[in-house]
Amino acid sequence: MSKQTDSTAEVLLEKKGGAGIITLNRPKALNALNLSMIQQIYPQIKTWEKDPETFLIIIKGAGGKAFCAGGDIRAITEAGKAGDKMSQDFFIGEYRLNNAVGTCKKPYVALIDGITMGGGVGVSVHGHFRIATEKTLFAMPETAIGLFPDVGGGYFLPRLSGKVGYYLALTGCRLKGRDVLKAGIATHFVESEKLPALEKDLIALKTPSKEKIADVLNSYHKKCTLDQEKEFALDEHMDKINSIFSANSMEEIVKKLKQDGSPFAMKQLETLNKMSPTSLKLTLRQLREGASMSLQDVLKMEYRLSQACMKGHDFYEGVRAVLIDKDQSPKWKPAALEEVSDEFVDNCFKPLGNNDLKL
Repeated sequence: MSKQTDSTAEVLLEKKGGAGIITLNRPKALNALNLSMIQQIYPQIKTWEKDPETFLIIIKGAGGKAFCAGGDIRAITEAGKAGDKMSQDFFIGEYRLNNAVGTCKKPYVALIDGITMGGGVGVSVHGHFRIATEKTLFAMPETAIGLFPDVGGGYFLPRLSGKVGYYLALTGCRLKGRDVLKAGIATHFVESEKLPALEKDLIALKTPSKEKIADVLNSYHKKCTLDQEKEFALDEHMDKINSIFSANSMEEIVKKLKQDGSPFAMKQLETLNKMSPTSLKLTLRQLREGASMSLQDVLKMEYRLSQACMKGHDFYEGVRAVLIDKDQSPKWKPAALEEVSDEFVDNCFKPLGNNDLKL
């Protein structure tokens, strides 16, 4: 495959020393992943994985504002409405890429500087090393657009400490800077302006092993004192998060929030009331099941859910309200949690036979 180094290309794939470097290069779109980018990155990771001269893979975003703000949701919406195969191909390609990151045999370093949401989390969080900076802004905001925290969210979110992953998944809560490290999403924290030097040091390593790479990252991490004394933003609420979000159903979570009655609980209630009731129910089950599944099985489950959402109402309505008309007032159908039946939810998780995701 030709090496994309043309600065107008949507993704740049370069080899520097022993490092394969992927640069997401759609800064005007906050480096959102589209199908053509996915189709270029996946085979390149597989090639570098087999190449004895490639010792590590680095992924980063261009433009200084975002690592990657998510998947190209508009394109998926248009494809889904038109019944175009792209609404299957996108998710198949994206989830295969997430799996390639999660199973990569070469050390994989994601520089998550700036906005890192949805699809951007999928191409970083499953890798060995994730370096956050003071500019990192993390979220899995899918329940607000009638989707669910996919790209392996069902795998990594329930594995975060306590019930913090459930909280992040259902409310779409944003984490900034060092909090992304404290939540367990990032592995290291380095000042944004130090990233070019860090990258240079990684590229300069002679026969870099995972241990040597970890040593370089650790040394940068230890030198970074920025916001060191700051407490984790969710610390004071962790007891509430752990008890409330351990409930077995969305109705019970809502009931517990009402019973709690604190300003924090009321704020979460207000947030959840804005989300798609269908998305909330799918997400809670996705995480509860994903907690004991392999990444591969989670991605297969999530592909089934993605196709259920493509056939439904809320995804198109959520995208309209949040991204297209921007009136921020989606009309969800069904409009209440109680109206989303267990039978409907069960159906969304059913195997698709020959159409199931093959990894």
